[in-house]
Amino acid sequence: MIIEGKFTLRAPIEKLWEMLLEPDTLGSCMPGAQKVERIDEKTYEAVVKQKVGPIKVTLKFKNILTKIEPPTHLELEGEGQDITKLGHFKQKTVVDLRGLDSGEVELSYRADVSIVGKLAMFGDRVMRSKAKDVEKEFTANLQNRLKSMEF
Repeated sequence: MIIEGKFTLRAPIEKLWEMLLEPDTLGSCMPGAQKVERIDEKTYEAVVKQKVGPIKVTLKFKNILTKIEPPTHLELEGEGQDITKLGHFKQKTVVDLRGLDSGEVELSYRADVSIVGKLAMFGDRVMRSKAKDVEKEFTANLQNRLKSMEF
């Protein structure tokens, strides 16, 4: 399943890049995040609670940054599972940042996600809808965090 999107944020591109790699930023902006921890320079572990369709899941996963081109491009791969064994997933994601003349940054992403188990029964439509909801909330949280900073 391919999940992709694009949004803009008002911030200097270098500052946004730094923030996106910080566990504190990710943890405070990601809806349902219970833990985001940097294991080493390229590896992150996270625990995120979400409601998907009629069920609640707690996803525990690890992401590894596989390609980093500051401040405009990163690629990561990860995998994890629901802690109650409702499903397992793998993903590969590409994130690109592009500075705009307006002082904003356009962030685009494309994730190729493979889900197995009971979580897979919800299908692409439900999972895409959930991903869009999470994106909207993450973007609003990140924008609010950026507003409180001085550049």
